[in-house]
Amino acid sequence: MQRFVKIISLKPGPDTVASYRKAHDEIWPEIVKGILDVGIETMDLYLYGHQVVMIMETADDIDVEHAMEKLAKLPRQAEWENFVAQFQDCEAGSTSDEKWHLMEKIFTLKK
Repeated sequence: MQRFVKIISLKPGPDTVASYRKAHDEIWPEIVKGILDVGIETMDLYLYGHQVVMIMETADDIDVEHAMEKLAKLPRQAEWENFVAQFQDCEAGSTSDEKWHLMEKIFTLKK
């Protein structure tokens, strides 16, 4: 299993966080299907202030760069990215892979 941890900042503003939460409470079915179809098995979002952390897992044999390129071309994905971009601190027209920044793992605690 491969695990990827990414981070993005939301725009400042009193309603940004609530609106971003609502968008994910009402995520479009095509978006969920596309994420699963490209080989992403699990995806969790965590929120701290205006920072959102994504934890994404795929099978070991998935080429994640290729999966993200494929995801960007699926129906409604660009529309979804443009919709959530209104809350995200990113360049207009950015793909998901361009907006989210991969975090570097620096420590693992093992028992």
